[in-house]
Amino acid sequence: MTFESDHQTTNGRILVVCTGNICRSPYIERVLAHELSGTGIAVSSAGTGALVGSPVDPESARRLVAVGANAEGFAARQITREIVAASDLVIGATREHLSEVVPLHPRALRYSFALHDLGDLLAAVTPEEIAAAPGHNRVAKVAAAAISKRGIVHPRLPEQSGIVDPFRRDPEVFDQMVTEISSSLPAVVAALRG
Repeated sequence: MTFESDHQTTNGRILVVCTGNICRSPYIERVLAHELSGTGIAVSSAGTGALVGSPVDPESARRLVAVGANAEGFAARQITREIVAASDLVIGATREHLSEVVPLHPRALRYSFALHDLGDLLAAVTPEEIAAAPGHNRVAKVAAAAISKRGIVHPRLPEQSGIVDPFRRDPEVFDQMVTEISSSLPAVVAALRG
């Protein structure tokens, strides 16, 4: 599965970030791409310490297939300034990932969120607020609407703010990862689909 070409991505670009770019971020990337199919929104991922060129971890791949998404044609890549700068929304598996993303392109502070934080913020956003938000595409408007709720929506405690890292751990930890992602992703998908 390749990403939609530029002329189709009129509604924005989402970047998902984790550490190795083989467990959490490809799972979130491919589920989002599946859920946002037909919207013109491009979704990709990268890692802060990527296992460059590696496919999706087999345990994450199995769980992608189980939800109707696709793990094929994936290759892990290292985060770069250019990748961050080209994105309209950056979703980190944890807040710590964002502390490595933002220094690459400081403007990204305005459109970077940990997944749980983004889900919590968007759960408080109305469709009217997204429509009225500044931004040159749907994804940028969603990011701006989420930012407008910072300081209004109470943030999670640090220990509740991240997605568990299942790398080289038991299948049960991958199940926990999926459960944690599934708790926040629907609010994100709903806001992006409109």
